Amino acid sequence: MPFLDLADRVREVRERIDAAVRRGGHSQAVTIVAVTKTHGPDALQAAWDAGLRDIGENRVQEALEKMDALPLSFRWHLIGHLQRNKVKHLTRFHLLHSLDGASLADSVNALGASSRRVFDVLMQVNIAREETKGGYELDAIQAEAVRLKGLEHLRVRGVMTMAPFDADDRALHRVFRGARDARDVVRDAGHDDAKELSMGMSDDFEIAVEEGATCVRLGTVLFGARTRVA
Repeated sequence: MPFLDLADRVREVRERIDAAVRRGGHSQAVTIVAVTKTHGPDALQAAWDAGLRDIGENRVQEALEKMDALPLSFRWHLIGHLQRNKVKHLTRFHLLHSLDGASLADSVNALGASSRRVFDVLMQVNIAREETKGGYELDAIQAEAVRLKGLEHLRVRGVMTMAPFDADDRALHRVFRGARDARDVVRDAGHDDAKELSMGMSDDFEIAVEEGATCVRLGTVLFGARTRVA
C-alpha cells in the first residue's frame, strides 16, 4: 500500500518544525496542512491514520470530489486561487487562504450575507511582487484591511504568502518576515483575530517557521511526488 511510511514522515516533519520554532524564538503553535493535490482518496485515509486533520487543496472541484469520496471530519483549507463563480462552494471549507482582491472579498461577503455565515479568510500578500502570483502588495494591505472591517461576513484570521521558487535562504527570510509585518498591519487595522501566518511549503517550511509561520502547507515532503488522481 502507498503512504505506509506517512506516520514516520509526519513525526520527522513535526520534529523539524519544533526545532525551527526554537530557533526562531516566536513560541508559536504550528498547524500542518497536508496538501493532497493530485493524490487520490488513499492519501486522505493515510493522512487521517497518521493523525493529520487539516487538508489543503488548490482546486475547488478536486476538493469537493475528495470530500464526497471519503467523508472524514477533516478541516478543509482552500489554498489556491478562488474564482468568483465558485465562491458558493466556500461553505464546505474551514478556511480560505487566498483572499487576493477586493472583488473576491465582496463576493465572499455576499455569500456570507445570503447564507447567514461568517467566513474565515486569510489575506494573500505578494511580498516579492511576483507578476505570476496574485495577492495584495504590501503597500495596499493597510487600506484594504480597513475596508474589510466593514464587511460583516468576513473574519480575517491573518495572512498567507508564497515565496519565489528560486529564492535563496536570505530572500526566503526577507519574504516571510515581510508577511509577518503584513499580519501586524492587519491586526493594527482592528482585526483582532488575525493571528495566523500561512507560509512555507515542502522546500522552505523550516525558514517560514523560524519567521513565525503558524500554518505550513506541505505536500511532497509528506506524500512524495505528485501523481494523477484516478
